[in-house]
Amino acid sequence: MPRGLRTRFAPAPTGFLHLGHVANAAVTWRVARATGGSVVLRIEDHDRQRCRPVLETALLDDIEALGFVPDEPTLGSLRAGGPSAYRQSDNGASYETAVVLLDRVAAVYACDCSRTTFARWAAGHGHAWSGPGCPGGCATRRLDREARGVTWRVALGDGEEPWTDLVLGERAGTPSAGGDLPIRDRHGNWTYALCVVVDDLRHEIDLVIRGEDLVEATPAQVRLARLLGRVTPPRFLHHPLIRRPDGRKLSKADGATGIREPLAAGTSPSDLRRLAAEAIASA
Repeated sequence: MPRGLRTRFAPAPTGFLHLGHVANAAVTWRVARATGGSVVLRIEDHDRQRCRPVLETALLDDIEALGFVPDEPTLGSLRAGGPSAYRQSDNGASYETAVVLLDRVAAVYACDCSRTTFARWAAGHGHAWSGPGCPGGCATRRLDREARGVTWRVALGDGEEPWTDLVLGERAGTPSAGGDLPIRDRHGNWTYALCVVVDDLRHEIDLVIRGEDLVEATPAQVRLARLLGRVTPPRFLHHPLIRRPDGRKLSKADGATGIREPLAAGTSPSDLRRLAAEAIASA
């Protein structure tokens, strides 16, 4: 395991922390501390329709209660209010600057294809859309990027992008497997795919620790980072997920796996961290 790597824990304030978040945090802090690295806490609130300040407060309270202390920023600085370099909603200018750069090196275009458009194309062809572009051929239609209800996509091109996964080994994948990458949604929100790449660049993250459900997103993020000037991609560590009995991954709607109630009822933070570690080890 490389030493001195800089990683991050990045919850979204769209609900309360659940056991899956605890498992991810436990892995993140354990790897960072064992290798002499550091942990950045980032609030990923790019989705303005779903994120709530009261949920951010709850996340900070739960992180502190569980004993996870980030190296930066301090929890107090986030609680104090005011703009923060570690809160996505305060850093729209960074994402706008990234789009200006992308406009110079790749095609960024408006797209009016919806999930229904992709589903209809798949039904007509017997398989899902794969490769650059989109079913509507929007890259050549020159739609107005400022029109209401359009998504912005960036053309990432063909080929493969390699990366190093500290669990899965050397990997490579197609960055446009599901079409050109959305970077702003139809509501005007910057997407996770854009924000996480820009933030990892500006926060100098060189180890990304996250669940195995995001493995397929990695090639597009590596290619996007390359277009934005990142020469060497970060290392990745994709760990198993804690799943529900029916096989689905946990979500913030799973009240039975939330951590606020057990903490309030007297379950110790160390017991919750142990339960999460055991669950991920057996996944």
